[in-house]
Amino acid sequence: MKQLLWKTTLIFMFSMTISSCIGKNSTQSSKSTQNDFTVGTSVSVFDESIWVIYQDKSSNFWFGSKENGVFRYDGRNLIHYTTEDGLTGDQIRGIQEDALGNIYFETTNGISQFDGESFRTLKIDENSPAPHPWQWGANDLWFSPGYQGRGPLRFDGERLYSHEFPESPREDAFAKMYPNVTHSPYGIYSIFKDNKGHIWFGTSDLGIYRFDGETISYLYEKQLTQTPGGGAFGIRSIAEDSNGYIWICNSNYKYEILQDTIRHEGLAQMRYNRLPGIKSRESENQYYLSIVADEDGHLWMLTYDNGIWKNDGNNLVHYPLKDGNKEVKLLSIYKDNQGDFWLGTAQSGVFKFNGESFEKFEP
Repeated sequence: MKQLLWKTTLIFMFSMTISSCIGKNSTQSSKSTQNDFTVGTSVSVFDESIWVIYQDKSSNFWFGSKENGVFRYDGRNLIHYTTEDGLTGDQIRGIQEDALGNIYFETTNGISQFDGESFRTLKIDENSPAPHPWQWGANDLWFSPGYQGRGPLRFDGERLYSHEFPESPREDAFAKMYPNVTHSPYGIYSIFKDNKGHIWFGTSDLGIYRFDGETISYLYEKQLTQTPGGGAFGIRSIAEDSNGYIWICNSNYKYEILQDTIRHEGLAQMRYNRLPGIKSRESENQYYLSIVADEDGHLWMLTYDNGIWKNDGNNLVHYPLKDGNKEVKLLSIYKDNQGDFWLGTAQSGVFKFNGESFEKFEP
């Protein structure tokens, strides 16, 4: 029961102990007369609760907030977009861009596509089988469907398809243990593309699925989902280092993924070697919410309340973070087009790495 209470409290992407965000009208603003877009409002500051950060091909930065829509910064102007401008929802879970420069916002109410002038909501294709057969496209975009999904959404540039994961061998045991749970144990907490182009999906309770274009395979280890407090936190971070090892949520282990799979109860399961990672007294119990690789393949691993840890494969370097005297609660780390690192936080705005430490960013 203690574990279930932890999970229901911390359910979905960044639903941790985050306080209420700044109100939508908390800053003075006016309709912009200087930007090139037909929608959006010019503002002077963005929200203090920024969950995701993205830089597009034109070097614009997009800052997705907890409940206050998204902010676009071009180096001079800060433009704010909400549901009043056509955005599907004001809680932003992810941001992507397609080959044509359209921007996609994953919200708790669905997926929005922005073409630079207006928003449209992507609808699941009703003329195809549901769930749709798994397919592969180099330019496909993958999204999480939210709390109740049993697999990802895939957009091929024209249509949005719904997919389902093969049944997990742990599904029945989970249902018996938590009969009154209100979310799907298949809910997707993270999506990662490795150097081979394979797509990895970290779930809330059932481990990891991977799609290589032909086969959907599965990996589950109990310790990957555990937090230091004993609760289950799901698979929120997957990353690959310069040597091709996969790191999942912690630095205690790394995984060598073997080429072939094995069949167990009709499900393809990944074959792998679990190898020692990097352990120290300070880092052994850390759970990493978000991980990105730098230009050298070193991993920058973000905790919720204990800063950033840089993993070069042999050592961990700690970057603690405070906003004045206040401890910063971290949510995501992002590497931009220039290789610079940015941090999204629960209540402290945005931070950027200056080469030595992370400092608060003001547009």
